[in-house]
Amino acid sequence: MLTRKNKLIFLKLLSLFSVVRGYNILIIVFAQYLTSIFILAPQIRLRNVLLDPNLFVIVLASSGVIAAGYIINNFYDKEKDLINRPQKTMLDRLVSQRTKLTGYFVLNFLSVVCASYVSFRAVVFFSLYIFGIWFYSHKLKKFPIVGNIVASLLAITPFFAVFIYYKNFDEVIFVHATFLFLMLIMREMIKDLGNLRGDLAQNYKTIPIVYGELVSKRIVSILILASCVPIYLLLTRYEIGFMYLYFYACIILLFAFLFGLWRSKGRTHYVWLHNILKLIIVAGTFSIILIDVHMILDRILW
Repeated sequence: MLTRKNKLIFLKLLSLFSVVRGYNILIIVFAQYLTSIFILAPQIRLRNVLLDPNLFVIVLASSGVIAAGYIINNFYDKEKDLINRPQKTMLDRLVSQRTKLTGYFVLNFLSVVCASYVSFRAVVFFSLYIFGIWFYSHKLKKFPIVGNIVASLLAITPFFAVFIYYKNFDEVIFVHATFLFLMLIMREMIKDLGNLRGDLAQNYKTIPIVYGELVSKRIVSILILASCVPIYLLLTRYEIGFMYLYFYACIILLFAFLFGLWRSKGRTHYVWLHNILKLIIVAGTFSIILIDVHMILDRILW
């Protein structure tokens, strides 16, 4: 039976996991490895990719910077989140602000140290990434359009780290990246629609506040139509194996999303829409394996 002290320790660990969005980091780790195996380095033996120390360090450094980014974002958004997500905020507050900031600096420092194992260019890359996250959290996120674009770019930056490492410049990679970027920017805009109360109270100049909900919905609708372009290209021009099943499912989900978007009237509806986009992004991570199912056995034996 857990004692009171053990329960408190458990809750603080749970709070820390919530602050750094541990579940998101785990998905990004899987995504980086699956992207490396099936898209960026399909010619390299599976065992060599999985046991590549440089790739491991890049993924580890990415995870550290992302975790630190969530911490600093939590620090700047504490008042806004108390309005928009009161239950999660109360859990997050079990860990003191001092502890969070200490964790922020330690994680960033260790990430740069890890990057130094790979190369000096990796140190520069992750140092700029750290600065970009801080500058976004401190300044840019309060501005309409710019904040959404920067947030989406920062979200795909970990994939650019492995992309640069493997030096694979195939056209199909940019098409995949474009689709992911569009999903991320839509997610950011839906978050803004759902966070109207908190953003308004904290004087955030998001698109719904500056231009109104109607304009936001129109922009998201245009982005949905724009996302059909990379989907069409991936289905007709490139070899993506059984991953075509994922993109057909995306078409159905996106049109259901579009229908729900124009019927949405409150935070609850926007949370549902946000979850649809999150499902598309997470499912996309694991559906990468469908690009070549037979490749797995071949590369294990190779």
